[in-house]
Amino acid sequence: MTRTVLITGPPGCGKTTWILQQLRSHTGSRGYIRLEGTQEDDRPIHADDGGIDLAVLQDQCDGLRDGSQADPGATAGTDSLLVLIERPQFQRPSAPGLDGMDPQLRSQLQELGLVPDQHLHFGRDPELPAQDTLDFTELDTWSHDLSGCVWDASSLSSFWFELVNGAYGDVYRAKALMNLPDGRGFFFNWMVSQNGSQYLPLESVAPPHGRPGRLSRLVVQGRGLDPPAITATIEDCLLSDAALELQQAPLRDTPSRATPST
Repeated sequence: MTRTVLITGPPGCGKTTWILQQLRSHTGSRGYIRLEGTQEDDRPIHADDGGIDLAVLQDQCDGLRDGSQADPGATAGTDSLLVLIERPQFQRPSAPGLDGMDPQLRSQLQELGLVPDQHLHFGRDPELPAQDTLDFTELDTWSHDLSGCVWDASSLSSFWFELVNGAYGDVYRAKALMNLPDGRGFFFNWMVSQNGSQYLPLESVAPPHGRPGRLSRLVVQGRGLDPPAITATIEDCLLSDAALELQQAPLRDTPSRATPST
């Protein structure tokens, strides 16, 4: 039996966090699909996460199927399958339930052959937590690919503190996947309306043999951002091949798991 739930809401309202909780509590098979946002009136689209959400969910939920690549129910068999569809949406739906889906969203679902059993929207449905959201019509967005990059642990902590505290412009939202030399990865998540940053260690740990191949990326929304300064600081915080080898070589015999200060 397959149950498909569509979750919509403005960027930063807590969709992915809520989805992670639901996936963790489900005992059967699990699938996830992230649909891109579409233009709504005069609002620009500021919802691209570069694949961070899917990477975090698949790391935290073993066996999670990426429904955007194939039919998530194709191999479900008789197992109970829960498919959660995430899609950014600024506007409150015009009607409750499935009747409130906008035409563009219906078209996206039809292209994937999906028919949700339920539609929940942040700010409308009591099943979802009430969260502060940001007006993304007033924010700039900047992202940076960090594939293959490995951070010095103390420098990473300092950089993140500077970033969210205004050293490179007024940051309202930031999230990232970062790699450390001992093979661990961390999901960093921060929003101006919340208390402090979220630091979630990834379940998967890469062997200390060079640079990990998993997704690594930084996404920032704010005002007056200074991308050249952010990039320059990042470059100063990353380990060269030689420095990485110096830190990884001892770990091959005596693994260490020292957590960076936050």
